[in-house]
Amino acid sequence: MSPRRSATEARQTRSDILAKAVRLASMEGLEGLTIGRLATDLGMSKSGVLGHFGSKEDLQLATIDRAAEIFAREVAHPAERAAPGLPRLRAMLAAWVSCLERRVLPGGCFFTAAAAEFDDRPGRVRNTIAGLASVWNRDLYRQIRTATAAKDLPEETDADQLVFEIEGVILSLNNALQLHRDTTAPAKARKALTRLVGHPIAALTLLLTVRAA
Repeated sequence: MSPRRSATEARQTRSDILAKAVRLASMEGLEGLTIGRLATDLGMSKSGVLGHFGSKEDLQLATIDRAAEIFAREVAHPAERAAPGLPRLRAMLAAWVSCLERRVLPGGCFFTAAAAEFDDRPGRVRNTIAGLASVWNRDLYRQIRTATAAKDLPEETDADQLVFEIEGVILSLNNALQLHRDTTAPAKARKALTRLVGHPIAALTLLLTVRAA
């Protein structure tokens, strides 16, 4: 076997492990990830899995990175095609709701679950989760400020408060979908977000328009 082929296969194996890990963690939490569980589910040896990560914490951090890649693909990147300010804010919110509605991950919002699991546990895992959440919130904040400067939102709009309230809607949506299996929750979330930003948050129309731009 050539070194190049060996490296390619190793990358693919790591990717397969993380694909399984992120789905499992979305349902059972990051603490539910164990080398043994993944080895069994993937038909691998424990040493085979361990060789790609080294420790459980390294596995958790790599899983968070994979979840962030999924979030970027499903939510952040499509929204970037919209103009800064209110159009991008609306695209971000539409894509965020759609991601949960389509159950991209079986356990719902990965970061909602991970934050609840590690919010009072100091360490690299908590810091990574908090850092990624802060980056997303800053982007929401920037789009709100840009929309306010363009007079697409009222000049008295409190960007910090609006980000807080948007997060509350998304948390409620995730809870309604996961705990109560409420299929009407996405429509309720869009209605609540429309009330917050003063402009309609569409279902799929806006998202598809953004992706096709």
